Order: sequence, then structure tokens, then C-alpha cells
Amino acid sequence: MNYKRPKADVVIVGLGWSGSTMAEELTRAGLKVVAIERGAWRDTSTSFPTTRDPDELSGSVRKDILQAPVTETYTVRNKVGQTALPMRKYHNLTLGNNVGGAGTHWAGASWRWLPFDHQPYSHVMQRYGAGQLVDGLILQDWGVTYDDLEPFYDRFEKIAGTSGTAGVINGQRQPGGNPFEGSRTSPYPTPALERSRANVLFAEAATRLGYHPFPVPSAMIGAPYKNALGLNLAPCTYCGYCQLYGCGNWSKSSPNICILPVLMQRPNFTVVTECEVIRINTTPDRKMATGVTFVDSDGNTGEQPADIVITATFTLDNTRLLLLSGISTPYDVASGQGVVGRAFTFQTLSWGFMFFENEYLNPFMNTGALATQIDDFNGDNFDHTGLGFIGGAGIQSLSNQGLPIGMAGLLPQGSPQWGKGWKQAFRKGYQNYAQIQGQGTSFAHREQFLDLDPTYKDRFGQPLLRITFDYNENDRRSGRFIRDKCVEIAREMGATQVGGDSFADRPYSGYTPWDSSHVQGGVVMGEDPRTSVQNRFQQNWDIPNLFVIGASSFPNNAGYNPTVAVGATTLWTAKAIRDLYLKNPGPLVRL
Repeated sequence: MNYKRPKADVVIVGLGWSGSTMAEELTRAGLKVVAIERGAWRDTSTSFPTTRDPDELSGSVRKDILQAPVTETYTVRNKVGQTALPMRKYHNLTLGNNVGGAGTHWAGASWRWLPFDHQPYSHVMQRYGAGQLVDGLILQDWGVTYDDLEPFYDRFEKIAGTSGTAGVINGQRQPGGNPFEGSRTSPYPTPALERSRANVLFAEAATRLGYHPFPVPSAMIGAPYKNALGLNLAPCTYCGYCQLYGCGNWSKSSPNICILPVLMQRPNFTVVTECEVIRINTTPDRKMATGVTFVDSDGNTGEQPADIVITATFTLDNTRLLLLSGISTPYDVASGQGVVGRAFTFQTLSWGFMFFENEYLNPFMNTGALATQIDDFNGDNFDHTGLGFIGGAGIQSLSNQGLPIGMAGLLPQGSPQWGKGWKQAFRKGYQNYAQIQGQGTSFAHREQFLDLDPTYKDRFGQPLLRITFDYNENDRRSGRFIRDKCVEIAREMGATQVGGDSFADRPYSGYTPWDSSHVQGGVVMGEDPRTSVQNRFQQNWDIPNLFVIGASSFPNNAGYNPTVAVGATTLWTAKAIRDLYLKNPGPLVRL
């Protein structure tokens, strides 16, 4: 059966952090908004009640909260000429399957990106020149600067209740914070979390080496807090069930606790769940969007007409939706022309793994973002002259695991693999294992891109998205550099066994344990329609009433998690729609 819903002012595809943030802004402005979400409804009090203990088997092992590959998946190859194959089991792209999206189960690291990250091309050209770039690297500015976004970073943190220690306020450095961060107008809304023993050892070692440790800003609330929308959040209890779990204690900022309780009370907002949008509809001349077509849980096809269409899905799904809808020009790797699917980036991870002889690290007391970091080697905070790469990584002591099933395989070298000896080794190793993560930048390459797979289709008969990606030479060089820094700090911490790894030294695989889920690009923003899909307001160059929000807009990946940057750019675009577009519908940037 086909049916048509009443027309809305705005239709939003996806109701995670970006979709719910946008919906709150536009409904408060008086617009009638309909959000269409592929996943099911989840409510904090009923879906994640504190009366039920979290279950590591169902959460971390069976990944019940994630979108299953059978619902939607992607094909992957490392380079052109290879046949891409579908990822048929859970992989390192941890997609949400509910209202709240991945914001329900995320780990919670809550970063503002560096000023460099928003203008990498201008910065690199001014400081080093084009000779610093490896062959084929794509580098471009966003069209919006850190200073443009600072008020929106601030607003999002006050919605989320972010905990942390400010490093620079109004140009003045603050004790205990990140001295390399962009200047802030106000402190974090809640104080930084308590440090773990591993964090303390890392901070002491980093300080001895001349580096600048600081607490990682976190979605785990540092004190009782009433957020910018009037919702009460509770302080974190360090239970350790954060990543891949919803928080029933109202202690981890998520759309489910920070926005949706307010949004759902507004009569001009409607959410339609368990419906998958399969196409953005346009006028015959493809100059305006008219709404979206979706398939509901009964298999019926529906249409949601709207004056403004906003897609706010996962990075890859935003790109696929534009390709399926025939909007803008797909990227062609042979010619280097086209824009949709271009400038796709992943993230470079490097590690230091270590065991101590006789510590009590108590890893069961943790959160998804309990970490201490140095940014001395992040972005362009250090001189890259002669190193042969750009970018770097935030290097952190990460105390985000302590669940027994996940820790069972982490044993010192030479440990027995079964029986009494294994039990004794596990008991000791559990208290003495620690890790240092280098979460690295990633810059696009002309041979990294997204397109529609010519062979594999989804359950609706539409092509799957194909990922063509492998680490480029810039990734490999920066990854090795950061790995060596991780090992240096691990040895300074006094560990008796130390190992290091750079994932970029091996071909990319979606199944690499411990890897990132932070993909960016494909529908990037910029200043030139020849190299970007959208202008600086995340407005499509070709269809002015179409806005695509989220990490798909970012032409590069920082040495940080993307969520707060997604929140800030969403608020930036919401203000442009409210204050500019509604008053004079049409292109917000004229060339």
C-alpha cells in the first residue's frame, strides 16, 4: 500500500544527535517538523532502567543495541580493481538502531576540534607549502572557522552537560586544561571526572617528558546539572557500562536524556519510527526537494512532503541517500571530477599496550571517556618540517574497559592459556593491564571514495554503498610516529611489558579489533562547488532547500571524536535556516 502523510515545514531523516538537535531548534522557532527514524523508540526510564543490571553478554558481545548488518550493510575494498564484498557480521562501524542513534550508546569523548582542523589547507599552505603533502592527498578548508563555530560549540556543551577542565578561556590559559585548544568563552558546564590510577601514572610520565596532560572532556556528567533545555542530569557513578549501552542513571549525555524529553512535548513535532527513507524526492527539474519516500515496518511505501529536507543519518547513509536520489554529481575516481562520495576519511589509530608488575589499576571503575590526554602531537601543534606528513593524534591513557568477558584475553606474555595458571594470570593481568591510544587525524586521498555497489543490493532492491578505502602514505607515516610516542610514554610509566602498534601499517579492514568507528566525508562542505557538495551552511549547492548535516560534511578527520563538532555545525546550520533561509528561501552563498 502506498500513502502520503500531511505536508510538514521540515522533514528530518534520522533522530540521533544531529537530527534531534536540529529538530529542537526548528520547532522552538515555530516550524512543524516531522522526523523519520529507521530504528525503534527508546526511552531512558523504560529501555535502560536502573532496576536492571547491564548485561555484558548482550551488550558488548552480542551488540543488541546496534544496527544489525542484516538490516543494512556496506561493501568494502581497499582499491579500485578489487571486488568489494559485504560486511556480513558486526564490524567497527557501530551504528545506532533506535531514536537517539549512536548517541545513545556512544563512549562519550566530547571534543571541540582544533582551529587547524577547520582550516587545514590554509594552515598547511601558509606554514609549509604544498611540498608537505604526499601525492594524491586532498586537503580543503570547510568554509567555516573555529571562531565562527565557537558559540555553537558552547551551546552544544551546555545542552550536553559536558564535563572537563578548560584550557583557554578568552585567550587566557587555564591551569590543568589543554593549552592547545581553541579559545573558549566559558568553562565546561560540569567539572572533569575523577582520574583513574592509569590516568594518574600517564599524567605523571607525560609531565616528566615535558608534555601537557589534561582530562579528556566527557559526556559523563561531572556533577548534578540542569542543562540548557531545563533537563536535570545526574553525576556519573563510574559503573563502566557506557560504550554500547544506554545510561539509565541520566549520567551520560545523549539525545534521549538531553533533548528528547523536551522535544516530545511540542505539538509541532512528530517522530515516525521504524521507517526507512529510501529516496529524497525532487521536482522534475531537480532544482528543489519536495520531501522523502520511506518504507514502514509493514512494508508499505509512504511519502512525507516538506518544504525543507534535512538528512541527519550516519556519515555513510547520508552519502548513499544522495547517490540513490541522483542529487549532485557522483565522484569519479578516474577523472577526479564530481563531489558526492569524494573526500572520505577514516581515522588512524596507534597504540601502546602495557602490563605492570604490581599495580592495582581497578579497571572496573571506569567510563566510556575516562581518559587523560596530551595534544602536544595533535593537529599541527608541533613542527612537521622534515617529517613527511601532516596531522598527528591525541595521545591518551584510556580507562574505558573493565568488563570481565572483554578483559579475559588480555594476559601478560607467556601466560598459560587454560586451567589454574590461566585464572591466576587473569587475576593479576586484570589489575595490571593498561593502554595508551593515539587517535589520529586522517586526510582524504583521491583514491578513497564512496559510490554505489554494482552487484550487491539491500532488502529493498537498492544498491549498497561501496567503500573504497585503504590507508594512504600520510596515514602510515603519522601512525608510526604516534605509535612510537605511545611506546615512549608507556615505558616512562614504568610498565614491565610494552608493545606498540599502528593500524595504518596494515590494509584497512572493517573487522580490526580496537579500531575506530569515526568515518567522515562523502557529502562535504566547502567554498567551491567543484570540490564540495554543500556550502558553508551545509546547504546543497544544487538544491537550496536540502541540508545534509553530520560528519559526512567534514572534508578531513581530526585526532578527536566527531560528536561535538557535529553538534556545533548542526546548531550553526539551524541558525542559518532560522535567521537567513526562512526570510529569503534560496542559496545562502552566491558565487
